[in-house]
Amino acid sequence: MTKSYEFNWQKHIPDFLQEGAVFDRFDEDPFVFEPSCHFKVDEFGFFLTWKSDGKEGQLLECSLINSVRPGVVPKDPKILASLEAAGKSEADLDGRIICVCSGPDLVNLSFMYMVTDNTETAKKWMEGLKSVIHNFKANNVCPMTCLKKHWMRLSFVTNVNGKIPVRGITRTFGSGKTEKGIFQALKELGLPSGKNDEIEHSAFTFDIFYALTQKICPRTDIEELFKKINGDKSDYLTVEQLVSFLNENQRDPRLNEILFPFYDAKRVMQIIEKYERDADLKKKGHMSSDGFCRYLMSDENAPVFLDRLDLCQEMEHPLAHYFISSSHNTYLTGRQFGGKSSVEMYRQVLLSGCRCVELDCWDGKGEDQEPIITHGKAMCTDILFKDVIQAIKETAFVTSEYPVILSFENHCSKTQQYKMAKYCEEIFGELLLKQPLEGFPIEAGQPLPSPNDIKRKILIKNKRLKPEVEQKQLESFKKHMELRRGCAVCFPQPQTRSYNKRQMSRIYPKGGRVDSSNYMPQIFWNAGCQMVSLNFQTPDTEPSVSQDVIPAPLSCRYLLKPDFMRRSDRMFDPFSETPVDGVIAATCSVQVFSGQFLSDKKIGTYVEVDMYGLPTDTIRKEFRTRMVMNNGLNPYYNEEPFVFRKVILPDLAVLRIAVYDDNNKLIGQRILPLDGLQAGYRHISLRNEGNTPLSLPTVFCNIVLKTYVPHGFGTIVDALSDPKKFLTIAEKRADQMRALGIDTSDIADVPNENCKSDKKGKVSQAKTNVTPQSSSEVNRDEMMNVFCSQEHNAMQKSHCTQVDKMVAQHDKEKFTLEKLLEKAVKKRGESNCSELKKETAVKVETLTTDHKEKVKDMVAQHTKEWSEMINCHSTEEQEMKDAHVTQQCELLRKLLASVQEQQTLQLKLIHERQSKEMKGNQAKTSMENSKAISQDKSIKNKAERERRVRELNSSNTKKFLEERKRLAMKQAKELEQLQKSQREQLEKLEKFNEQLLKSHHANSQTQGRLTHCSPLSSVSVSFLSV
Repeated sequence: MTKSYEFNWQKHIPDFLQEGAVFDRFDEDPFVFEPSCHFKVDEFGFFLTWKSDGKEGQLLECSLINSVRPGVVPKDPKILASLEAAGKSEADLDGRIICVCSGPDLVNLSFMYMVTDNTETAKKWMEGLKSVIHNFKANNVCPMTCLKKHWMRLSFVTNVNGKIPVRGITRTFGSGKTEKGIFQALKELGLPSGKNDEIEHSAFTFDIFYALTQKICPRTDIEELFKKINGDKSDYLTVEQLVSFLNENQRDPRLNEILFPFYDAKRVMQIIEKYERDADLKKKGHMSSDGFCRYLMSDENAPVFLDRLDLCQEMEHPLAHYFISSSHNTYLTGRQFGGKSSVEMYRQVLLSGCRCVELDCWDGKGEDQEPIITHGKAMCTDILFKDVIQAIKETAFVTSEYPVILSFENHCSKTQQYKMAKYCEEIFGELLLKQPLEGFPIEAGQPLPSPNDIKRKILIKNKRLKPEVEQKQLESFKKHMELRRGCAVCFPQPQTRSYNKRQMSRIYPKGGRVDSSNYMPQIFWNAGCQMVSLNFQTPDTEPSVSQDVIPAPLSCRYLLKPDFMRRSDRMFDPFSETPVDGVIAATCSVQVFSGQFLSDKKIGTYVEVDMYGLPTDTIRKEFRTRMVMNNGLNPYYNEEPFVFRKVILPDLAVLRIAVYDDNNKLIGQRILPLDGLQAGYRHISLRNEGNTPLSLPTVFCNIVLKTYVPHGFGTIVDALSDPKKFLTIAEKRADQMRALGIDTSDIADVPNENCKSDKKGKVSQAKTNVTPQSSSEVNRDEMMNVFCSQEHNAMQKSHCTQVDKMVAQHDKEKFTLEKLLEKAVKKRGESNCSELKKETAVKVETLTTDHKEKVKDMVAQHTKEWSEMINCHSTEEQEMKDAHVTQQCELLRKLLASVQEQQTLQLKLIHERQSKEMKGNQAKTSMENSKAISQDKSIKNKAERERRVRELNSSNTKKFLEERKRLAMKQAKELEQLQKSQREQLEKLEKFNEQLLKSHHANSQTQGRLTHCSPLSSVSVSFLSV
């Protein structure tokens, strides 16, 4: 259950302040003296009131009181004479005067002096009033409390008779024709309604005043919301309706459900018990329209998380890790040229919480040669350096104990610099930091001390400018004397952002801003600059942004930077249009419904909604409501929501809601930090240019906060955030489609944009067998294909032909030789037979023996020749086969290299085609998206369309680069796999060649050992046998 948060904004008011005391009071300019005034402070600490006999009651709002300090004895003889007449001599005034300084801003101040009866009472009241003022929480009270505060104001401002004049009430809410409606409302409430009538205190209760405001400013906007919730079926809201409304509208969906649980019936009943005034409805658990309105105007529906006002920053980090509220030309009350310098400005700036002030020091020209503070030779008035130092000491640590930095712009001579150093040491004393702290030596690479390490210490940042630099600055100042609001914008480089993580940097307005105008500090906070100095003397949007981004209660103007701006291992580009790593982008929507009590005049008004942050988050002058004419009391806008679709860095973004009249003059504004903004229907209390809260003006609007979801991911996010609801919707849709006779399985949820490229891929695959998949696998068939290639077959055929020719030649030679031998043997045999016939039988046996011996010798000789020839031929054949095997292995290597080269080339061609197709698809997608944005009718202005296109281009660039990176990684992996498989192929081929050579040599050795049988032996044997 969501717990109720009690916003404790009240300070303890001492009893003696509530009871009051009688003092004399006077103002110096213009002279006013009022004796015997009864001063007191109300129980809430809203007002310091006083009234004397015979005069009207007066008051001073405590939130406007800047300081309470001892007053000096006046020198004006009129004042002294008046005090003398009241029984207070000049000699008795020392220590009895209280000076109350107040004003709506830091420049337009007024001083009221209270003269007490004794010094003890003066000290007591000074301490009591100091405890009441500077209540920063009271600046964030709800509209209902503001109404109560205004009711108390009307009650305190009484006439001479001590009654409430009707004229005072009518002046509060309107003038002219509007007064008639106020008189009529008073009459309906049973109160005096004449112009000169008076109302008794007892009759003018807060309930009566609240009813009067509802009649003067009827809340038709809340009535419409009330009817929308209950469906216009009844005049009350049930518990179930309230639970649904609170969980769906008043709760930020990004919040953790455990730390920020949902509303339930028990919590809603507590709300009804607290805000519902009708006892009967309260018993039934119902809430009326009036109770609903009271609830929406309570602290529980504040636009920001009020509990964060009590949180303190972590103050243990180095000083460079904080944004520090800083002032420029602190001594000036206005223009930089011909302006007035004031010591009081240092008091006011430091009391407002600023932690860095500037002192522009020059040589004094009087006889005493005292250092002075002025704006150089710009014809500004002078103030004494020692007076400023004294004022700084008195106010440096009133609102905060954290260190104050004095930025000296030193133009003084050595003699007067000695005086400056002397004054600083004597006046500041122990507050001045003179030596480096132990543990924080001034060495390279050493971190700066934290704010906690230098609490209640004053640091001096001093550098004596060279004469030529001073002359150059003076010439530059003269050159830019014309009135203009120029701004030199520095685009931060990575080195600057890295520097700001370790060291301090100070930014200040350029000299050409002679009207003391300001620049937008957000630009330099984005770069990590700590001291972004502004002209506090000029009430404008920029100082208000500074005060709301670095609010006073949060450690008094020291704001810890986001984590990614502090870590050395993180890089941050403030000009990036894509979300920061580790930071969730947000979507903010603001719908303005109405305004309340914006002006007491019948004027036209409109509301402008801006966003300040990173350059891509900043949207100005684009969102504004229509002009509602002649109604400054309760204009009704009811505009369409202003959507800030993508806020990259919510931690540094602020939302500005400003109301202008028909002359474009600012009526009021409010600047809210986005990271502390609450979602839902909220009343935004407005403030003036000086960031001081206005009494009654508010703007009623509906704020919707969501996590930014890129285009196209909405369905996925819905499914993940609420799976049951998503499935229910999907099932319902499926049922509806089936009722129409359509099966959802036949419908593709996502069209295939790559169908064309797939067809091309199939065609190319048919043309070649080399694909990233096939090329990565090597099998036996592929190796056999290499061996069976045409070139290998041709060479093998050539080798076989050569071998066959050689064998045939050898056979021919052998056959010829055998013929010759046979012929010779035959010839010799015939001649022997003829001789045997002629010779005698006696010589036959002798001749036969001789012939056999000769044949034997011849066969032996032929056998020897044959063996030599066979050995010679075998050697030649073996040498040729060895050469052929070596050539075959080398050719296999070349063929494999050629095939692998073709595979690599084809894979690269495929990769190039894939890259080309991807780039084409990306270009097509980019063009289609840009065309869709240009044709989107929901985008109503050119700036929003350009921002959407710029954001789309940035998103597409990042997305396309990621796609190309993934494709490149995939292609590189495929190429690496192919190269790996090719290396494996080469290794297998080398092993195969090695085995082939070994096998060939083994076969040759076996053949060498075989005995070759000669055909001659068989011939001779057969011949001999014959």
